[in-house]
Amino acid sequence: QVGGFAWEDCGNGRDPVVLQSLSVAPDPISIPGSLRVSASVSSSEAVVAPVKAVVVAEKALGDLWIQLPCIDQMGSCTYDDVCAMLDSLIPPGTTCPEPLLTYGIPCHCPFKAGSYSLPASDFLLPDMELPSWMTNGNYRVRVTVSRGGGELSCVKLAFSLQSR
Repeated sequence: QVGGFAWEDCGNGRDPVVLQSLSVAPDPISIPGSLRVSASVSSSEAVVAPVKAVVVAEKALGDLWIQLPCIDQMGSCTYDDVCAMLDSLIPPGTTCPEPLLTYGIPCHCPFKAGSYSLPASDFLLPDMELPSWMTNGNYRVRVTVSRGGGELSCVKLAFSLQSR
């Protein structure tokens, strides 16, 4: 489906961390603008550092899908330690930002096994200086999260971006 938001779990039912639901509005996503997100995730095991994430991002050019390079940590990048990235964004010992705090969703590793649910919540997308190749268009993104070579989770997303 091109031009609409869609997601799927690509872990083939074997991964310990499963995205059970995800909705995003508006469609297309507008930058800057408000983004309403709801999601639920379940994990059958604790997620402890180091956690690696491999992101493959593609943009539609006509009927072709072109893999985007990794530039300034955006695009098709490999992040070797997501836990350390979270720690640098939100220093350990500080409270998690809203709405995570309200719904008891942790923002640091380790993440305990269990279910996490985010009811529809609004996030402000600031007016970012996006590179020209990351502006208006249709995108596909595959995120594979692993630890020590073992896959924890795999999610595929499709979405459209519209920037002013």
